[in-house]
Amino acid sequence: MRLLVTGGAGFIGSAFVRLALTRGWASRLVNLDKLTYAGNLENLAEVEKHPAYRFVHGDINDSKLVTSLLEEERPEAIVHFAAESHVDRSILGPGAFFETNLRGTFTLLEAARAAGIARFLHVSTDEVYGSIGDPFDADENYPLKPSSPYSASKAGSDLLALSYWTTYRFPVTVTRASNNYGPFQFPEKLIPLMITNALEDKPLPIYGDGMQVRDWLYVEDHCRAVWAALTKGEPGEIYNVGGSRALPNRAVVEMILDAFGKPHTLMQTVKDRPGHDRRYAITTEKLERATGWRAEVAFEAGLKQTIAWYRANPEWAARVKSGAYQDYYRLNYAGR
Repeated sequence: MRLLVTGGAGFIGSAFVRLALTRGWASRLVNLDKLTYAGNLENLAEVEKHPAYRFVHGDINDSKLVTSLLEEERPEAIVHFAAESHVDRSILGPGAFFETNLRGTFTLLEAARAAGIARFLHVSTDEVYGSIGDPFDADENYPLKPSSPYSASKAGSDLLALSYWTTYRFPVTVTRASNNYGPFQFPEKLIPLMITNALEDKPLPIYGDGMQVRDWLYVEDHCRAVWAALTKGEPGEIYNVGGSRALPNRAVVEMILDAFGKPHTLMQTVKDRPGHDRRYAITTEKLERATGWRAEVAFEAGLKQTIAWYRANPEWAARVKSGAYQDYYRLNYAGR
């Protein structure tokens, strides 16, 4: 399949690009990425010289660029990962989330519709459902109740994408995934932040009581789900993607400290962030029935692999945690 992937230099997007090229999913893959702070071409070093691969530095809001790319490359499908994705940053500065997640998705949809693209896979998040009371799990019909500018912008882009199926019969499919983790993840998210701080013997900041529950999904399992939804899912449908392993944040951090043989006293309680959802929980039965997909990587095994990768790649972590990252870290945790 000829693919255009947006945001393919980010954490999840780059994992998808690597899999698509190494597993032969794509006969041609064009990666359009703006290279914001979380976009990193180092994530794609193993495929950068692949004969089927092309990287284009650009913004999905640039309609002229997007239109020319679609005319030149004539992809059969678009896989849309490009997004501002961190809740904390959306609280500090929500404007970028509107511009990329809503306006950018609109620009891409319009260009794709005009070009007659055969499939459009919009990658979203389980955070659009908001906090879910125990013992319920959200299916794809669960009401949307986003709590942050990030999740609200993703909920809006989901609805916009789905409207293109209802109104224009443009073949859009939406996936909503739970918390991803794995190698190459930017260390603002919980697991890589805690791993890299533990490696440096720095305090591990825990919001509130740390009992917020998240479902954990290994990034390659997510990428396989995206491919399954793209090739076996139906237009106009939503598919949840989860790892079926829900844990409190504090328990995850304790597992990381135990893996390093370091004391739990390194955990540092900080003031909770505004609007922090208490529990995310989704069911993946629809995706499993429709495509046969299953999560394959158990959390303990995936966490072990992830810790091993960060141990083996301290230079990568040091580079991405320099400069502007330090300014963000001080701003986000100052006064907490």
